[in-house]
Amino acid sequence: MDTALQAPLQPDLQRLLDEHAHRALLRLAVVGSVDDGKSTLIGRLLYECDGLFEDQISAVRKASAKRAAAARTEALAQGLKAAAGGGEEEELDFSLFTDGLRAEREQGITIDVAYRYLSTARRKIIIADTPGHLQYTRNMATGASTADAGVILVDARLGVLPQTRRHAYIASLLGIPYLAVAVNKMDLVGYERATFERIGSELADFARTLGFEGVRLFPVSASRGDNITRPSAHTPWHEGGTLLSWLESLPHQRRLDGAPFRFPVQYVIRPHQDYRGLAGQVASGTVRVGDEVQVLPSGRRTRVEAIDTFDGPREDASATASVTLRLSDDVDVSRGDVLSHMGSPPLSLQHLDAMLVWFGEQSLDATRRYLVKQGTRTTPAQVERVLWRKELEDLSEAPAEVLALNDIGRVRLVCRRPLLCDAYQENRRTGAFIVIDALTHDTVGAGMVLGPAESVSRAGTSLVSQAEREQRLGHAGAIVLLPATPEAVNRAFALERRLFDLGRAVATVAGDVEVALALSRAGLVALVHADAPQLRRVLREEALEARTQWWELNDTETLEQWVEHLTSEAGT
Repeated sequence: MDTALQAPLQPDLQRLLDEHAHRALLRLAVVGSVDDGKSTLIGRLLYECDGLFEDQISAVRKASAKRAAAARTEALAQGLKAAAGGGEEEELDFSLFTDGLRAEREQGITIDVAYRYLSTARRKIIIADTPGHLQYTRNMATGASTADAGVILVDARLGVLPQTRRHAYIASLLGIPYLAVAVNKMDLVGYERATFERIGSELADFARTLGFEGVRLFPVSASRGDNITRPSAHTPWHEGGTLLSWLESLPHQRRLDGAPFRFPVQYVIRPHQDYRGLAGQVASGTVRVGDEVQVLPSGRRTRVEAIDTFDGPREDASATASVTLRLSDDVDVSRGDVLSHMGSPPLSLQHLDAMLVWFGEQSLDATRRYLVKQGTRTTPAQVERVLWRKELEDLSEAPAEVLALNDIGRVRLVCRRPLLCDAYQENRRTGAFIVIDALTHDTVGAGMVLGPAESVSRAGTSLVSQAEREQRLGHAGAIVLLPATPEAVNRAFALERRLFDLGRAVATVAGDVEVALALSRAGLVALVHADAPQLRRVLREEALEARTQWWELNDTETLEQWVEHLTSEAGT
């Protein structure tokens, strides 16, 4: 195209881009039990709001025709001429717009969370299509964790199912304020008003007990488009408008700009001696150049000297901007620390109560050590006890000792290092955490901080001093991290034997952070072998924080060199 023709278009194009950038953003989670029509509803929304490309529509049209042909062939083979039909225009299978995995299309279910984007004249919407199967509840919780509103679907033929209640409860736990109850497949029940009111009232009454700020009911047919983007002539008795109009009428997404300033440090940037910056994402609030801030957990005070970004320096930064902060003082800051304003620090909790959604195939074991990751901080933790498990049928709190797969309950956590957090209801970004199995490195739970433990039983101070232990044993306690190789593990017990013969109090530990630290505090030399990289990193951090002597041996050295190193003046 001639440049002279392009020039007049540029201002209009820029104006369109500016309008689009300033439209309010809504994050939406669509939840419900399996086969309730979530993917079909989202596909219909995308199709009717022009949120799809032509090649996507063409591909789905071909796939829909292929499915219909296969269904006709099967019907003819079984002698069902009426079901075989023929001649009419093929209908689009709207679920194929979101079910992108091959396994999803083969089975006709949603397995993983699928994110889709659409834009209307009034706002931008990011939609999370979450799976409905019980075994994929963990994926559903992931998709709903950042949502500002939710749509929960119910099959008009089946009514409210246990999984429907579970998803509604998880949505409320995750802080979603607005919920739409969409009674789907109304065309299959003849658009009966009584059916809609019975199902809608049952789920709406259940949802209102969960604390949602607003609950709306819609009779819909996702496959036929009733009450999705246009009012349906089949439901003249419904006066609640369409689902799209409800989405466009919701208040602007809840911003974290006005919340207290929180900046979890992700990385310390030191390209040269004249530059030291703290990189991370502003979790909530706003920070400005010149603000007085404190570094937690140390409590050191300083000021923000500069705010650097990829696009250049800025005078301020708000959630959720990724920036680098430079401080006016050279204070000690590392990954996992949190910067906040002086008057509004986060909680520092070592003993805390939390709601926990359990994802692990293996049930929660209160005798086992886990890792808790909150923000940029990871710390070993133990579930002191399960306070209760939520019964989703009647929302009662049942006594429980463990949580199994997909259970939801209240637990009491004891963390090796304090979490710098807020109550989840006050700040979703800093009140959420995940639980990691320290051995398998699997994410086994998602938690929401409730606050300090209601009753904390703290152990008393030992009556045996560190100096007395060193005098009795003849050496100080220490942790020795062995290389994570099979050969090194085999040599661990030989090293233990040699050090024992030399008069050292020594024990071998297989990757348990708490046991290794306890042994070193008791004056023993703990030989630790651990394969998981994160476990090794946590062990290093904990040893340094506890001021415990620490060595990491090299696999290239021989057993004799190890012994010489650990018994030299630089060793034990």
